[in-house]
Amino acid sequence: MVTDGPVHLRSHDLNLLVVYAVLMEELNVTRTAVRLNMSQAAVSASLQRLRKMFDDQLFVRASGGMAPTAKARQIHAAVAAGLGNLREAIDGVASFDPSTERAVFRFGMSDDLEAVFMPRIIQTLSEMSPASSAHCIQTRRVEVEGLVSSGQVDIGIAASSAWGSEIRTRDLFTSSYACVYNPRLLGRQGPLSYADYVALPHLMISADGTRGIVDDVLHAEGHTRQIIASTGHFAMVPILLSRVAAVATMPEFAARVFAESMELSVSTPPIQLPQFTVKTLWHQSQDRSPALTWMVGVIEDIATELKEFQWFE
Repeated sequence: MVTDGPVHLRSHDLNLLVVYAVLMEELNVTRTAVRLNMSQAAVSASLQRLRKMFDDQLFVRASGGMAPTAKARQIHAAVAAGLGNLREAIDGVASFDPSTERAVFRFGMSDDLEAVFMPRIIQTLSEMSPASSAHCIQTRRVEVEGLVSSGQVDIGIAASSAWGSEIRTRDLFTSSYACVYNPRLLGRQGPLSYADYVALPHLMISADGTRGIVDDVLHAEGHTRQIIASTGHFAMVPILLSRVAAVATMPEFAARVFAESMELSVSTPPIQLPQFTVKTLWHQSQDRSPALTWMVGVIEDIATELKEFQWFE
């Protein structure tokens, strides 16, 4: 079959796509120029040509750099896959040497998972890939697929969901929920009974400040809890519990991390809460990225280490 596809590409400078790809990673003209060994003026000129090529601004000014437009996010997967295939065709299968090469890893996860993974990821990079860096965007499970698909993040870590066919995943661990409280302020230690749980004041974690999964379970059993405050951020819980006599219910992995650092007590909830599987996810266009493959392995090693603590399965 003969097509005009390759002929049509002659009207475009494909080197511009390399500039686009690095701009998507750096979101900064200066850093892009450094990585490509170009002047800032040359990168800016290339961006103007890219805008003409796609009839879109692609990148707009934002705090600290630039932000990709919807069009820039839309084309990311196709461009990344195309450049990867071309690189492999010319140079053969690529490899990544973490000890000598530099990679910028962008993660998307909620702050409870960030508390577990990011300190360990940063420690691993400092020991094994000192030229590389890790950056995290806080996101929710319902949003992480969009960030991965658009290229705003390379790797997502989230509770399992119904993601699209272009999303690759690996299981990390299965977890449930735990209660966490300040034993000094509550004047007690050990597990909570059902009567205690209903009677004690609660600190609720809720994105919209209305209700959480605990309220759904208690409502089904004909009970309610005494909510004295709510926060939309898991990371605020240990700070608040350092001053507030209350109980918080959150994913067990976060409860364990916060309890270790803030001298809090952890106990099994006296109500039946569901288990869930935490997965790592990335877009299929990154399947051939040796740096991403290496980092996925790092995250799996971290999850294995966490399992050894017997926090979860």
